[in-house]
Amino acid sequence: MFLKLSQMGSELISIQLMESPKIDEYITTLIGSDNFKVENISFSDETVWINEAKTRGIQGVPENVWNFQIGSYQICEKWLKDRQAKGGKNPRPGRVLTDEDIDHYQKIVVALNETIRIMAEIDEVIEAHGGWPGAFQAK
Repeated sequence: MFLKLSQMGSELISIQLMESPKIDEYITTLIGSDNFKVENISFSDETVWINEAKTRGIQGVPENVWNFQIGSYQICEKWLKDRQAKGGKNPRPGRVLTDEDIDHYQKIVVALNETIRIMAEIDEVIEAHGGWPGAFQAK
């Protein structure tokens, strides 16, 4: 069990540090050809829309990846919200995503998808060895 968990832990670290070659195997595609200015963020049918008209976005984001949270942050949404247009006292225009920004976002989607997969595998290994806390108790 220790060896298997160690291997999965190493894979998880590599993915989350974006050092794994898997990160470059995008699972998403772009929709729209205009500039990718982040105006209004929404999600439907595995597509993250970045404008109100839903003509520009990123398709192929699994719902469990979109909803994945670390702490209180929904990662896929938070990354875009930090670049979104904002009104009020201190208004700011939405940021136009560069090719590098879009590549990075697609890598985030892959990293979260792989993280969810590995977390499930870790749970299976622990369950196969007696579950919590049995798997970690001396016999």
